[in-house]
Amino acid sequence: MTDTAPTAPSPSAQVTLPDGRVEIAPDSAAPTGPYANEDLLPVPARKRTWTTYNFSALWVGMAHNTASWTLASGLIAVGMDWKQAVLVIALANLIVLVPMLLTGHAGPKYGIPFPVFVRASFGVRGANLPAVVRALVACGWFGIQTWIGGEAIYFLAGKLIGDDWANASKVGGHAWTMWLSFAIFWAIQVAIIYRGMETIRRFENWAAPFVLVGAFVMLWWMSDKAGGLGPLFDQPSRLGWGADFWKLFAPSLMGMIGFWSTLALNIPDFTRYGRSQRAQTWGQALGLPTTMTLFAFLSVLVTSGSQAVYGEPVWDPVQLAAKTDNTVGLLYALVTVLVATLSVNIAANLVSPAFDFSNVAPRKVSFRTGALITSVLAVLICPWKLYSDPQGYIFTWLGLVGGLLGTVAGILIADYWVLRRTRLDLADLYRAGGRYWYDGGWNWRAVAAFVVGGVLAVGGADFHPLIDGRPVPALKSLADYGWAVGLGTSMVLYLVLMLLRGRERITV
Repeated sequence: MTDTAPTAPSPSAQVTLPDGRVEIAPDSAAPTGPYANEDLLPVPARKRTWTTYNFSALWVGMAHNTASWTLASGLIAVGMDWKQAVLVIALANLIVLVPMLLTGHAGPKYGIPFPVFVRASFGVRGANLPAVVRALVACGWFGIQTWIGGEAIYFLAGKLIGDDWANASKVGGHAWTMWLSFAIFWAIQVAIIYRGMETIRRFENWAAPFVLVGAFVMLWWMSDKAGGLGPLFDQPSRLGWGADFWKLFAPSLMGMIGFWSTLALNIPDFTRYGRSQRAQTWGQALGLPTTMTLFAFLSVLVTSGSQAVYGEPVWDPVQLAAKTDNTVGLLYALVTVLVATLSVNIAANLVSPAFDFSNVAPRKVSFRTGALITSVLAVLICPWKLYSDPQGYIFTWLGLVGGLLGTVAGILIADYWVLRRTRLDLADLYRAGGRYWYDGGWNWRAVAAFVVGGVLAVGGADFHPLIDGRPVPALKSLADYGWAVGLGTSMVLYLVLMLLRGRERITV
């Protein structure tokens, strides 16, 4: 096939501002046609207003959530002590910050969301492949977080209403009141997302400090129950620092990276509103690794305390909060869980797939419609099964997610930074026949790199409890390093294939 396409509208002109940001020229019409809609078009420079604080607050709000808590406490549950768990999480977040900043660069510079950014490497039509993969992952996350929020409502209502609510008859293994709580929390989130991105920004600004205070309250409560902070630090590792620990270190590290590998792709969905590169760089650097490490520290101390108090680690904070007899304390803890879950779920798991599904059919699917599609698919994925135990949660779900999305990150970084040196043509990202059309709208080189990297990254992984066994047993040795294998393989293969295509056909 040749790099041709049907006749397309004339491209719009773009201008570069003194600070390096690029936008559609004021006297030029915005891109139109089947690959553009209002939600996908570049944000004008005057509307890129997010500051360092906004990005830091975004990360504080997203990092301080129940899933992050269970991420750290889950490591305690599988045998690590607090030092080992905090080490793994701190290192993982420093590592994942690098691709986060590299892919986030395109947001403030061009004002484009992730599904448009990925068109430069996968093609105007081919971008739907990584966008839909990312969207489906977000659906799984949205479902997990919604289940957690539903749990909080269920326990909260149980304390207020009594046994008739808490011990209601079961349907599908759970009380029907739990299913009702799940539905209520689902509806609250859909209502918020329909109000748009500015509402999300304001919500994150006040939710962040509220949740952080709630985490310290949990720590104070558990240290009081345990008789001081000493027992929280004294819980020994069941693994030691020998072979047993290092056997779990690599898959745990990849799982922790996999936790934010989703945002490492679609961070342009947020940075496109950034006032400057400095705002997004400092905001993310200050917000992500510091808050995740602090929250992990609080989480593992509280979980260690629960082990000292109750004889076994209680890794789910909702279940832990429900053990208190203090109604006021319980209400505060569970309201904190609700705010934290709303904060991360809307920002991390509804914004991105809303844009991604809109990219599939821009003329028919708006941002709000995409959010509704996400909400429905999140239920169909059966998130209560994914969240049922820490082994499946960390090593299966997060490992698979990290491996697949690391593959896409490798391609994006190679294309944007190595091949194009951060130079993009805005108009061509929205039209057939431009430099990003490739072969019928698809860049088969990116697809090949994605498939090969994905197979090597997750082909040898243990899919339990989703399915029994490993799809490609011969690749078992690579499975513990899935994210790194996927990112490295796809990056190298994509660069080789694109350079064989010809350098003169790549640069703007």
